Amino acid sequence: MTSTSTPAADPGVLAAAGLPDPAALVAAVADREHPPLFAAVSGAHLYGFPSADSDVDLRGAHLLPLRQVIGLGRPAGTQTVTEVRGGVEVDLVTHDLAKFVRMLLRPDGYVLEQLLSPLVVLSGPTHAALVELAPGLPTRGHVRHYEGFAAGQWRLFERTGELKPLLYTFRVLLTGIRLLRGGGLVAHLPTLAEDGPRYLGDLVRAKADAEHGLLAGVPGAPAPERLAADVAELRAALAEAGRSSALPDRPAGADALEDLVVTTRLAAA
Repeated sequence: MTSTSTPAADPGVLAAAGLPDPAALVAAVADREHPPLFAAVSGAHLYGFPSADSDVDLRGAHLLPLRQVIGLGRPAGTQTVTEVRGGVEVDLVTHDLAKFVRMLLRPDGYVLEQLLSPLVVLSGPTHAALVELAPGLPTRGHVRHYEGFAAGQWRLFERTGELKPLLYTFRVLLTGIRLLRGGGLVAHLPTLAEDGPRYLGDLVRAKADAEHGLLAGVPGAPAPERLAADVAELRAALAEAGRSSALPDRPAGADALEDLVVTTRLAAA
């Protein structure tokens, strides 16, 4: 299998998510030491609550040369680049394919969301093969990822009062509940809001004005007691979804994923 990747940005889809010129995003992933096999948008743009001053998070996988992998050295498995493109700060993080696949095989919803992001900037056969295997990856163990992620964001909100970690808290809980209940992976909060408190739409619109805006500045914002009660209810629902989930205990397709890593690496040698 060839590891060649090509631009896959859909200008209409990216523009609807509040993203800059697709050419700027494609340029941001080009000319890297290890060119990405794929790159897709994550973060606030994927989750449906970007602000006017939000940076763009690009995530994906690259391929380390075979010699570096089998030699005596210990090459870094992750490359990170942050730069300004088209007037917007772009943060690109990619992992070597083997590392990315190992993360997928753990109950890590974060990388699964990156893989299945509909906001694709760069794609290719390896990306397509990973997406094809993705349905077998969700497990009951993903409940731990979403429980821990939500708890951390809620603590951050309690400390800062910012809308961003509050929206992250609701997004993470609602994504996890839907996934564990067999409803697939949905990371877009405006879509998930139908299963959450009615005020979520108002909070999403309020965050559009500033990346670090405060809940206290939102007219008619829900009281802290209401927020705490709603979050507690969703956390309980997530825990129950984990206990009763029909998802398997272990991911399927591990052998196929290993074959993909090996054949992709050898084909590029």
